[in-house]
Amino acid sequence: MNIVLYGGTAILLSLSFLKDREKTKKALMKAWKAFENILPQLLVVILVVSLLLSLMDNAMILRIIGSESGWLGVVLASLVGSVTLIPGFVAFPTAAMLLKGGAGYMQIAAFISSLMMVGIVTLPVEMKYFGKRLAIYRNILAFCFSFVVAAAIGYTVGVLS
Repeated sequence: MNIVLYGGTAILLSLSFLKDREKTKKALMKAWKAFENILPQLLVVILVVSLLLSLMDNAMILRIIGSESGWLGVVLASLVGSVTLIPGFVAFPTAAMLLKGGAGYMQIAAFISSLMMVGIVTLPVEMKYFGKRLAIYRNILAFCFSFVVAAAIGYTVGVLS
């Protein structure tokens, strides 16, 4: 699948280059600058997750957010996701690393959904633009929805019956 995506990207980039070299060069320079801006965040998150995975053995991961941790693990994962500020392109590879380390599907679903939808760190900014009441309601509803997502994943993968 990766070969198809990279091949398609190369073909489309070549077509763009043939059509308008200057625009393609400008687009590539903008993409490179965006990558340079994102790279420090990406490296820090990957280093932290790698460090945690090296310090925590699979048994510890399983106890905290493994499928055996049940709803307590879902709550813990959801709480961590709520206070963590990680962009989506970093969150999904992080989730894959945690799954390989032994984390449960429901727990990762709660983590990712709360990470994407709940913003405890960004709450002051959200309150400034949307008002205190709306910002708090939205975050509470999003937090509750992370449990709905976890339950849906649990039913889908057969953890819940």
